[in-house]
Amino acid sequence: MEWVLLAVIVAVAGYAVFAYNMLVRNRQMKEEGWSGIDVQLKRRADLVPNMIETVRGYMGHERDTLQAVTDARAAVAQAGDANPAERGKIEGLLSGALGRLFAVAEDYPDLKANTTFLELQSALQTVEDEIQMSRRYYNGAVRNLNVAVESFPSNIIAGAFKFEKAEYFELENEADRAVPQVNFA
Repeated sequence: MEWVLLAVIVAVAGYAVFAYNMLVRNRQMKEEGWSGIDVQLKRRADLVPNMIETVRGYMGHERDTLQAVTDARAAVAQAGDANPAERGKIEGLLSGALGRLFAVAEDYPDLKANTTFLELQSALQTVEDEIQMSRRYYNGAVRNLNVAVESFPSNIIAGAFKFEKAEYFELENEADRAVPQVNFA
């Protein structure tokens, strides 16, 4: 009888260690995922001033469009430590402004032929693809963490050590979810 009780205690303690380590691993993967998103969003924001300078000479009378992109980039720069929901809303504004910029650029054949503009478009498309992959990784890590935090019996360990559910990184509306169109071929 004593061996059975000892075996049960060892099994429960072993599971507690396993569950705690799983929660820590999932939390670290979520943090790694958020870091990846943050890096890609900063890369995109860093491309915007070059894009605006390249476009400004061709699109002098499109000041509203250029100002919207500039304002959205400024909001992104100020949102550094915002939570995923807030950051998604702000990044959606920048995506929308960039989409409008590219739509307006369609009316400027000389701009569409500019080598610098084409290189910036290509770089932006690459960054947008990286953001999408980073977002999927982060949201997968958040899903794994949230499942572990809410599932029984790991939720007991999560509650005892104050592990909390994380927010998914999502854009506000379906139009903002689309990658800005940057292909002028």
